[in-house]
Amino acid sequence: MKTGPNCKLHGIIPAIVTPLRPNGDVDEALLRKQTEYLVSSGVNGLFVCGGTGEGAYLTTAEKKRVFEVIQETAAGRVFLCLAVINSNTRATLAELEALSICKPDFFVSTPPYYHAMTQQDILSHYAAVTAASTAPVILYNIPSTTHNTIELDTVYALSKLPNVAGIKDSSGNFVPFSRGLFGPRSDQFAWIQGEDYLCGSALLCGGDGMVSGLSNARVEPYVEMYRAYEQGDTDKIIECQRRINFLYRVIHSCGNGNAAIKAVTELAGRGARYMRQGSMNLTDEQVAVIAQIMAEYEAL
Repeated sequence: MKTGPNCKLHGIIPAIVTPLRPNGDVDEALLRKQTEYLVSSGVNGLFVCGGTGEGAYLTTAEKKRVFEVIQETAAGRVFLCLAVINSNTRATLAELEALSICKPDFFVSTPPYYHAMTQQDILSHYAAVTAASTAPVILYNIPSTTHNTIELDTVYALSKLPNVAGIKDSSGNFVPFSRGLFGPRSDQFAWIQGEDYLCGSALLCGGDGMVSGLSNARVEPYVEMYRAYEQGDTDKIIECQRRINFLYRVIHSCGNGNAAIKAVTELAGRGARYMRQGSMNLTDEQVAVIAQIMAEYEAL
């Protein structure tokens, strides 16, 4: 696997969970287990401290340590993307500076959130971030949490900046994403899908890969899907997407997708159900429902 300043953003990139202890501290032993599971299964990269990794709830020092543990475990076998999720540009720049010592292959930044942003505000944010970043920057479009959409024309404008690697689009809106795939494209700018229901569709339209939180539960159909894409096997891509769609029942099972994914990793012995916001922890009854879904999934 090629890592370093010239590696290409592509393939299967799980948004790795951050296993926690009951008191909310990071569980490094389980983090190593989950990292090894994903890496040894054949993924291309890891997306660290993103939404699924509860990055918005971690301190900068915790993000640094989480990344170090993953970096040590991955040992150069995959590229690593480190998310710096903050509500404003100034905080993002401060965290970029603090985490530059980690030397990720990519940094990841959302638009500012909480207050409404114009597209010019978003352009200004990324201009500052990309100028300061020591690694190529991945644009992270997730309006369900930031409430500020990176519109397609803004994506095109940002794609021309020299330190932008691509976009992870978790909007669930396939129209602008597909327009980007069929519009003017650069080999240096990757179009990465972030909604699991759309992974197969993105590849069939020529997308570069996917970042998936659900793949923490079972990464195999994602890896198989991308291999099928590389081999031009459309039927296999569709089959894998059907398996992913069934697996998505986990997300719908308890009203909190991240908590449900963490419960699956606990059932597999490589994670824990505990959330940083402890009130989100699932009950035994909720975990039992998820266990049943996973038993049905394994029987497919």
